[in-house]
Amino acid sequence: MTSSTMTSSGMAPDHHGQIDNAPEHDLLLDAGHEHAAPDLFPRLTNMSAAFMFEKIIRAEVPAPPEYVTVPLTVRARDEQSLLLGNAVARWNLAWEAAQFRRRMFDEQDLPRKLHEVADRGDFNVAFVPRTRTRYYEYAPLMHLLPRTTLERFGLPLLRAGMWPYLAEAFDLDQHLPTDFLSRLGRAWAATVWRHMVPGSALRGFTSSDPIRLLAHNLDFWIPPVTQVVQEVLRGLDVVDEDFAERVPRPVDESVLEGAVIASPRRGTDVWCGQDEAAEMVAWTVKEADADGRLRGILDAVRCHRVEDDFSGYWTYAREDFERKLYRKRNKIKVRFVELTDTIPVQGPEAEVIDRVVMADFMALLNERDREVVVLLSSGVTRLAEIARIMGYRNHSPVSKRLREIRRQAELFFDR
Repeated sequence: MTSSTMTSSGMAPDHHGQIDNAPEHDLLLDAGHEHAAPDLFPRLTNMSAAFMFEKIIRAEVPAPPEYVTVPLTVRARDEQSLLLGNAVARWNLAWEAAQFRRRMFDEQDLPRKLHEVADRGDFNVAFVPRTRTRYYEYAPLMHLLPRTTLERFGLPLLRAGMWPYLAEAFDLDQHLPTDFLSRLGRAWAATVWRHMVPGSALRGFTSSDPIRLLAHNLDFWIPPVTQVVQEVLRGLDVVDEDFAERVPRPVDESVLEGAVIASPRRGTDVWCGQDEAAEMVAWTVKEADADGRLRGILDAVRCHRVEDDFSGYWTYAREDFERKLYRKRNKIKVRFVELTDTIPVQGPEAEVIDRVVMADFMALLNERDREVVVLLSSGVTRLAEIARIMGYRNHSPVSKRLREIRRQAELFFDR
């Protein structure tokens, strides 16, 4: 399949090869701007491929996309930069083609930097600008964050993002903090955390906690959020409903399996507003666990937690950890009470031999400790009397032995 079969729809970028966008002064929003309202912010949009193509190749089973950075100069007007920017926009608009995207372009349609990637085979690659802050590589995550979260972590309120990337109208690095990735990682972790560890605040865990590290790992979250974006867009209607889909035939007249020639889907908001964005966050977490990988990681970490994973703040997770570590669930408390003129009461699980109660945990005790238990079980309940029988001058040694017996009994009954 070559570009000659993918004719332009008559809609095109401006004469510089760039997609028109809002004025730069309108790129950033303040909290009072109408587009920063909860029903409009955050927002991510998509432009239909019909902007450049009347028909496209559509992969029936799309391969997961990968992002590749290319050097794009903002507002560059030299011929090479314009050709590269225009080619990136056309390439990315054909996102429905996925791994078959390169088959929509002739070699001369792609600048050398793009052709080198396309020439490697049928891979689903999307191109984004190579910038200092790397905003474009993580833009879908940035545009899922509510206004309050962005403000909390010192991130600007950007007007609606675009997926896939089409053109860099402004130098966004000028408007983003130098530690943008670090701030974005913390902001995203704060947003996604309740889906990973419900009921336990993020601050209850140290920076080395494995789940906390995973929540901050933007590279882990980009594939599932991209999958969510594409799932939303694949549910849209096509531009030309009368177009009859057909099997594509490359220039060698062979059949391209797993793809069809189709009308492009319409463009739309992928999400718009705080409520929709929250649903997409939950969907992203679900997509991250589509193969059970995320759940497996979380379960493995929970089962192998150590005390150093927790900070000084109380959480349900820490309480559960300590309950298991210190056996707080144990409801058996071993007490030795000095009784007067009573007959010892034994449970049905005890075995009485020659009027002496014998229990399994007796095997754990040394000879002198067993003698104390036998005397107690035989009705000798006064410590002073036990001390006299055992040859002690006072009851202090017996008290010490009882404390040790009590400790061992607690361990035994807690098994």
